[in-house]
Amino acid sequence: MDLDKYMIPCLSKTLFGMECLGCGFQRGLLFLLKGDFTAAFQMYPAVYTTLLFLIILGLHFIDKQRNYKNLMISMAIINGLFMIVGYLYKHYY
Repeated sequence: MDLDKYMIPCLSKTLFGMECLGCGFQRGLLFLLKGDFTAAFQMYPAVYTTLLFLIILGLHFIDKQRNYKNLMISMAIINGLFMIVGYLYKHYY
């Protein structure tokens, strides 16, 4: 199945010609699903931290017995840093 044709275009890139902090996530996720872990990281360095954050966010909504608030905040900060560093790396190199 060719998933490339179902990808959502970036609104920022379409309107302003500039990539946003999330540009490359869909392609990185697609590489990850294909098993190409290196290409996924090169496409979007924050792909792993984003997926980990989404898993923790899902656990927060499913498992009400535990408190995931501090873990979610920590992962959001780490993920944000990976996104910013990855964006700056792609933009300047």
